[in-house]
Amino acid sequence: MSESLVVCDVAEDLVEKLRKFRFRKETNNAAIIMKIDKDKQLVVLEEEHEGISPDELKDELPERQPRFIVYSYKYQHDDGRVSYPLCFIFSSPVGCKPEQQMMYAGSKNKLVQTAELTKQLTVLKRLGITQMSCNDSKWSGIV
Repeated sequence: MSESLVVCDVAEDLVEKLRKFRFRKETNNAAIIMKIDKDKQLVVLEEEHEGISPDELKDELPERQPRFIVYSYKYQHDDGRVSYPLCFIFSSPVGCKPEQQMMYAGSKNKLVQTAELTKQLTVLKRLGITQMSCNDSKWSGIV
């Protein structure tokens, strides 16, 4: 059985932060934005945001650099129930350096596994994150 290629590991402090984020009790939208520290070959925390909408999140992302995001948001179901799903977003805008794209793509699976996330979204355009794409029942999509 072959293993996936792992380009970068996940920083230990980030692993703990993701675990806490996964079990957070707050009911506002929140995001953790992560980047790769090329020198250390680690996925590290870049920023944390509370009360952030998908539009505001888009504005926080660099135009030409990949990023990993874990986003928690309020979702109102058709039957009136409310849930707070976690969305893993891999932002890899057009125009990124190929070396960066390869580092991020090669590190994504390890990060998803470490954070124990099942819903994934890959965003290839900076304007691709919307509440609709986060609510899509298909998930594992590319926007």
